[in-house]
Amino acid sequence: MERIIQITAGRGPAECTWVVAQVLKKVLDEAQVEGLETNLLQREVGQENGTVETATISVKGKNAAVFANLWIGTIQWIGQSQFRKMHKRKNWFIGIFEIEPQKNASISENDIQYQAMRSSGAGGQHVNKVSSAIRATHIPTGIAVVSMDSRSQHQNKKLATERLLKKLEDETLQQLKNHVGKQWENQLNIERGNPVRVFTGSDFKKNKIEKSYKETRQKLKNDLRNEHN
Repeated sequence: MERIIQITAGRGPAECTWVVAQVLKKVLDEAQVEGLETNLLQREVGQENGTVETATISVKGKNAAVFANLWIGTIQWIGQSQFRKMHKRKNWFIGIFEIEPQKNASISENDIQYQAMRSSGAGGQHVNKVSSAIRATHIPTGIAVVSMDSRSQHQNKKLATERLLKKLEDETLQQLKNHVGKQWENQLNIERGNPVRVFTGSDFKKNKIEKSYKETRQKLKNDLRNEHN
């Protein structure tokens, strides 16, 4: 089971980016305690040292859904600004949102079409008479590459396959970046109310308001169990 969450300061000031950095540490530490696997997919650092504008994390494991649900929502930090000592504001808010994972379609040999073709350019009689070049096309996407490096058709087919797989991998990575980039819209949707977690002070301790944590966790586990029954 996998869940992807994004921690963002939204349009908040530097103080909020400091909170994001602290929450990121808390999420990673708590996930480790819970025996969950985490992977930092994306992180944008803030303008101040030690701050983070936004971070996207993949959480995998048996209780990944329960874990994510306990964090998703508004996070509040109550404390003095780390950057503006005379600032009167004491309440700072950031948001944690869930991102729908992209489905990675497996590449089958049946999805690749090979076409023999004559090499172009200089090369003498061999190039003109023998169709040694190979075009490999990924049918579902239409992405194609050509290999004419070798006089061996077999070798060109192998090279074309390798290049096509690399090109498809690059395309998948770009789609993931675009997918994550679109989530920046979440920055406009941070609600300053009903926080799911409250932290206080420069040591970033949990507020006593979180006494119901175990009860909430148990309820979410029961709800998740009922969904599968």
